[in-house]
Order: sequence, then C-alpha cells, then structure tokens
Amino acid sequence: MKICQSCKKEIPADWFVGRQGQCPFCGTDLHSCLNCVFYERGAYNDCREGQAERVLDKSRSNFCDYFQFKVNPGKSAAPPADPKEKLEVLFK
Repeated sequence: MKICQSCKKEIPADWFVGRQGQCPFCGTDLHSCLNCVFYERGAYNDCREGQAERVLDKSRSNFCDYFQFKVNPGKSAAPPADPKEKLEVLFK
C-alpha cells in the first residue's frame, strides 16, 4: 500500500503518481524523495540510488528518473532497530 509521507493516509492503489501528482487528501507532492523507495536519510545525498542527480528539497516534486513510490507492507511489519537484525532480514 502507498502511504503519503505528509498526511500518512493511504493512496488508492489505482492512483497514478506522475511527476506533478499530488496527494488527494492533503495536496502535497507525491513524486518526491520522501515518498521514494531509494530515500534514506544519512546516505549520500539522502539517496541510495548512486546515479540519481542531487535534489535539494526532498519534499517537493522533482524530475528524478529513478523514482519508485515507497510501498509500505502494513503495520505488522515493523523495521528492526538493531543493524544486525536489518542485515539478517535483508538476506533472508
């Protein structure tokens, strides 16, 4: 399920997220770094995609060709807090 990072509401599955797409609930930009699967705070340029161009405002719409909407599995899958657990989950 797609979740808007601003209002935390579920975006309908059939909702197309284009470059200028906005959340139907709060109106914030959906094609932004904060909603991307590659966004990771603390990574180089806050992005795990090494070929992506630098984006200064992570909350605004951008032209990144690598954008993929972050899909949240649901409330039951909480991310592990321990880095070792993160690695173990990654290689399962």
